[in-house]
Amino acid sequence: MIARDGWTLILVGFLLTIVALWAATRWDSRGLFAASVVLAIATLFTVYFFRDPERAIPSGSNLLVAPADGRVVKIDTLANHQFVGERTIQVSIFLSVFDVHVNRVPCSGRIEYVKRNPGKFIAAFKDKASEENEQTEIGMLTQTGRRIAFKQIAGVIARRIVCRLSEGTLVSSGDRFGMIKFGSRADLLLPADTKVTVKVGDHVQGGTTIMGCLGTATPASASPEPPGRDRAQL
Repeated sequence: MIARDGWTLILVGFLLTIVALWAATRWDSRGLFAASVVLAIATLFTVYFFRDPERAIPSGSNLLVAPADGRVVKIDTLANHQFVGERTIQVSIFLSVFDVHVNRVPCSGRIEYVKRNPGKFIAAFKDKASEENEQTEIGMLTQTGRRIAFKQIAGVIARRIVCRLSEGTLVSSGDRFGMIKFGSRADLLLPADTKVTVKVGDHVQGGTTIMGCLGTATPASASPEPPGRDRAQL
């Protein structure tokens, strides 16, 4: 299965390959033939990049699944996150160009906000990318009443973030909600009592790998405004 965000690029690459091959044959040009080979390879890689495999989603109301494929590069505790709360746990995943880039919802619940933050395009494997890079942050209230947030973060090559969530949307664990094109980072922001079950260096699969289990603290009764800059619906 191919993600719908990739079909335009794939079709353009295919047509350019055909045109270059036809021109190479028409004018007996080695240069044009070489160009057609390069275009064909680039098109095949685009097909590979935009692959969207089906995944078996684990069941469990407090389970958190990976929002993206990639390698866990950081697990840390933040002093505070305005929406999630004090001592928020941050888990960061780096997506290389060889990982599946379709993003998935980590837990069932209701979307509370979707916020676009403009920023830089630092290499996504660096820690400061979580704060300084172009990103979309999504806050949600899980079906058990816990507040969590997750981010789509652009990288050096990735300049296009696709997010199809909006405030008030009800979602299920493992639902596809968007993607980041060509190398990026995904962050999970979790309550302090979450039991994280992955470690730095682990390679995770979006929607399949269990990242942790939410605690059973008293559910949130109200949702505060999202942190940072002004809210922007996508």
